[in-house]
Amino acid sequence: MAAINPQKEASVLPEPGKRNILITSALPYVNNVPHLGNIIGSVLSADVFARYSRGRGFNTVYIGGTDEYGTTTEARALVEKCTPQELCDKYHAIHAQVYEWFNISFDIFGRTTTQLQTDITQDIFLKLQENGFLEERMTTQLYCDQHHSFLADRFVEGECPDCGYVDARGDQCDLCGKLLEPLELVRPRCKIDGSTPVTKDTKHIFLELDKLQPQVEAFFRESASKGAWSSNGISITAAWLKEGLQPRSITRDVKWGTPVPSSLEGYEDKVIYSWFDACIGYVSITANYTDQWEKWWRSPDDVQLYQFMGKDNVVYHTIIFPASKIGTRDAWTKLHHLSTTDYLTYEGGKFSKSRGVGVFGDSAKETEVPSDIWRFYLLYCRPETGDSEFTLDGFISANNNLLLKNLGNFVSRVLKFVNSRHYNSVVPNWAEYHEPSFDTFKQDINQLLAQYVQELDSVKLRAGLLTVLQISQRGNGFLQSSKLDNSLYENEPSKCAAVIGLALNLVHLLASLTAPYMPTTAASISTQLRVESLPISGQWTADTIRPGHEIGQSQHLFSRIKPEKAQEWREKYGSEEAKKLKEEEAALKAKKTSKKKKGGAKKAETSSGTQTAPVKDGAAEVSPAETANSAELASTDGALTGAATENPLDSAQSALGALELK
Repeated sequence: MAAINPQKEASVLPEPGKRNILITSALPYVNNVPHLGNIIGSVLSADVFARYSRGRGFNTVYIGGTDEYGTTTEARALVEKCTPQELCDKYHAIHAQVYEWFNISFDIFGRTTTQLQTDITQDIFLKLQENGFLEERMTTQLYCDQHHSFLADRFVEGECPDCGYVDARGDQCDLCGKLLEPLELVRPRCKIDGSTPVTKDTKHIFLELDKLQPQVEAFFRESASKGAWSSNGISITAAWLKEGLQPRSITRDVKWGTPVPSSLEGYEDKVIYSWFDACIGYVSITANYTDQWEKWWRSPDDVQLYQFMGKDNVVYHTIIFPASKIGTRDAWTKLHHLSTTDYLTYEGGKFSKSRGVGVFGDSAKETEVPSDIWRFYLLYCRPETGDSEFTLDGFISANNNLLLKNLGNFVSRVLKFVNSRHYNSVVPNWAEYHEPSFDTFKQDINQLLAQYVQELDSVKLRAGLLTVLQISQRGNGFLQSSKLDNSLYENEPSKCAAVIGLALNLVHLLASLTAPYMPTTAASISTQLRVESLPISGQWTADTIRPGHEIGQSQHLFSRIKPEKAQEWREKYGSEEAKKLKEEEAALKAKKTSKKKKGGAKKAETSSGTQTAPVKDGAAEVSPAETANSAELASTDGALTGAATENPLDSAQSALGALELK
């Protein structure tokens, strides 16, 4: 399916009485080419669940697009010396091409720079105002005297007050991850001309989140429990609510954004801030998909909303967006399941386009390795319960061993045997022979199938993929224990036919179970079998390929990748630079730790007696920003395990239980 706004004869709409699933993946900024961490963090994960849901026969729509408004776009446009609109057009097309190559099955891939985005955002804005949840306040912001303009967060750079990184942005430090306000920066400077800004008062509209907190908490408790959110999503949201929500400005003194409604005087030169209207993009993109969008977004009893993102986007989806919907007093489809990922690192460091570190969407295509292999490995090391690492050696090993020697070997061995002179591609009469071990084999496969369905229903995508590999491995074991070879055909032809019949039906099953993860591979298997894909269900009957059916010619599903390719790609995609970045980060963290120790020692010297840190509910007090970013600094238990040093589920349950409702 094409990634960018496919034209359908009829839009998919929810139907009462059926399971209707609305899926979104976080809308990426249009300021760069997406890297592998971006892809697994949202669009690829959402695509697997969308394909699985369709395979199950659920009424499913998958909404994606690009987030195009805000200071991020303006800042990048300055660097590339073009208008914000030109930048958006350029990178929207780049993102669409990358996702199309990765075979992401959006029902629509839209954008936020549309009239429908303005109309829907302004409608929500005015209803919040009418219901008493917006307030005008005077604020103090940084102002550049050189070009006579207020400086929004992305137009300010300076030293991070927390870790000392000299190129921190006005909204966040890229090194330590701390969320910032421009006025917090040490020695701030204007990004445009480098001058030192001054402070100046300006009026803005604030969303009074504190008034909405009780209802947001009630939503959180119900949804996180019923929808079984990812553990870090629960922990991050609970931390914000526990500290207490505060009013937040939802307008900015910039030009590139959704206009403030004209009914508000004095806001002609201001726009609605992107953190408020970015999630509304899901709604407006759906409205561009179908004029009956309200059937998806205003049907809380008929539609389940699944949202996929990296952990740095959690609060926008679990607090800001739900609060905005609650405050309108309209009926809204609210979040059912939140699927979040931790960070995917590259060869021990972070992805960085500016320093040429990491494999990005366009460079993956340049390797000429099929997109299914990239999909497989990204999902195999999906950072579900802790940060995980992408390594080129691991990528090649996964292809050569897990795919080629396991799944590929099983499918190829079965189909080639049917293609041979023994059967001439015609399925033999396999129903004449039976032995108890066949029943045991079918029971084992059905147990694994039930496990797969349970894992995918729970959005445990990596676990589901491992179960697929287990099933194909059981298939290989079945061929070995049955001693499938020419001698079996010659000496026990009835048994040989029965083994082939079961194996062919297992290949048919594997095509369907593989389809959410590797759609091109699954389609190739079905083509070679000359059958349609099976619906995904919890029961394998092992009788969908009947005697007399003629299959096609066997073709290789996978090709071996030479191990020496790893070094070639390592040099090309900045592995050495990744190590340097990691060393720089470690040095700054060590410096930060040293400062804290010195500060603690000074306090101890002036203290008369032993003191302990203030605690709350048995834990040291931390800010939501620190809670949200703490997982990034946690050690992991290996590149592919994704296991954090503590059980994240336990932490999530504790966070949910400890939250005191006001």
